[in-house]
Amino acid sequence: MAEKKTQSNGDRFLANNKKAFFDYFIEEQHEAGIELHGTEVKSLRMGRASIKESYIEIKNGEMFIINMNISPYEKGNIFNVDSKRPRKLLMHKKEITKLAGQVSQNGYTLVPLNVHLTRGRVKVEIGLGKGKKNYDKRDSIAKKDQKRQAEKEFKIRNLK
Repeated sequence: MAEKKTQSNGDRFLANNKKAFFDYFIEEQHEAGIELHGTEVKSLRMGRASIKESYIEIKNGEMFIINMNISPYEKGNIFNVDSKRPRKLLMHKKEITKLAGQVSQNGYTLVPLNVHLTRGRVKVEIGLGKGKKNYDKRDSIAKKDQKRQAEKEFKIRNLK
């Protein structure tokens, strides 16, 4: 089996949303637990999750992640649940109200950045972000190309 990507503190990535950093200026990051049912944890541990099209909503003082896809566990039967159902995120009430205030006033949005395991628990990294305009995205692409070119030149220079 392929080796999973790990963070520096030993946590294991289960799903990643690279597009969030391209589409948004991420200003704050928060970690939240996630409420899962049945065989969803087994499916997540196998790396069968996607958060590319997902977003986060706050309703009645509770946070939910919408459109997160966790494929059904193959060996599960009646315990499998809908793969795109809304899942409740677990945070302190004070943090949720603070985030709700920022989202409603300043034009920010909440985006899931990654899903990872921390000490056996599934956690979701949430980013408070502001949308980028097209010229900002072009600037990000240009910076990434410059960095890639500099690394390539550095590699060539050190091989000689």
